[in-house]
Amino acid sequence: MPLWAKIFLIVLAVLIVAFIALAIYANKLQKKSQASQEQIRANAQTYSILVIDKKRLKLKEAGFPQIVLDQTPKALRGAKVPVVKAKIGPKVTNLMCDEKIFDLIPIKKEVKAIMNGIYIIDVKGLRGGLDQKPVKQSWLKRTRAKLQKKVDDNTSDTKQKKAKA
Repeated sequence: MPLWAKIFLIVLAVLIVAFIALAIYANKLQKKSQASQEQIRANAQTYSILVIDKKRLKLKEAGFPQIVLDQTPKALRGAKVPVVKAKIGPKVTNLMCDEKIFDLIPIKKEVKAIMNGIYIIDVKGLRGGLDQKPVKQSWLKRTRAKLQKKVDDNTSDTKQKKAKA
């Protein structure tokens, strides 16, 4: 067997072992994440809150209590997190929000929020539903839509001209 074939087989074996180890590690992390999500949901409570403002801020700039900063891993302290400034009863507080629902939260409206501590898990409209914002389209999709509209307008104009003739 030539030397290059042996090297190829060794590299292939190492890659397969690394892939299997990575798959096992990812599976363990996924199970751990699901367990923590279940625990968060089990301890959640529903509050009626008035959303004042929402932003993506660094953890240090968000104004969270010192204990929150201490419990956060050092690698994540510089990352930007979705922060919602809300009025709960007479008190105005800064809350951390789930990334999935950050865009759904309306500003200057009252919503029912499912929360665990300072973490907002889910929101529901208090009076009526939540206003869904249209999803931003990419430049390519917008351009295609405009061109398609022009083509449709041109074909309808030519059909009208033929009908009149």
